Amino acid sequence: MSTHDSQQVVKVWDPLVRVFHWSLALFFTVAYLTEGDFETVHFYMGYGISALILFRLLWGIIGPKYARFTNFVTGKEKVVSYLKSLLTGKAEHYVGHNPAGGIMVVALLLMLALTCFFGMALIATDNIGPLAGTFVASFNEDLVKELHGICANGTLALVFIHLAGVVVSSLLHRENLIRAMVTGVKVIGAKKSKVETVKGESHV
Repeated sequence: MSTHDSQQVVKVWDPLVRVFHWSLALFFTVAYLTEGDFETVHFYMGYGISALILFRLLWGIIGPKYARFTNFVTGKEKVVSYLKSLLTGKAEHYVGHNPAGGIMVVALLLMLALTCFFGMALIATDNIGPLAGTFVASFNEDLVKELHGICANGTLALVFIHLAGVVVSSLLHRENLIRAMVTGVKVIGAKKSKVETVKGESHV
């Protein structure tokens, strides 16, 4: 952490979290756009997303403070309370993910995992991929295809909600969250920093 006049530059997102975030955004975009047209590219994007999910689950346990699930996954009451506070424009500021952002991370990982699973299950019905030859290959092809599409579209919907949340949070707290995910740091005003320190949101 460094201090410049009335502001503090706080290290929040480590390099691996940032690489994960932008790689996942790229892989999902390519996978979504190539579905049905460029199957090989689509398959490999799916495998890449699966690997990224596994990495994030591990990093959420052993990674640095702000990458850990214990830092941002909260109970339902805290999420609801935070969302209500957004309506008043007086939402508490968090150095890392806020409660709503934390639940969105979990929702996106879960929906992406289901999308990848049903995608692999779909090609397994044609005896292709890592699930070929397993009990999954006996699933109804039409049903699996429909579930794969539902999960992919559900992920896209969550992405749009996530982007809207980023915009709202950036405007409310006067910080550039997109830039923070590129540089790994946040520039926080002195008053906010003092409040966060008192509330236990310690800096890296």
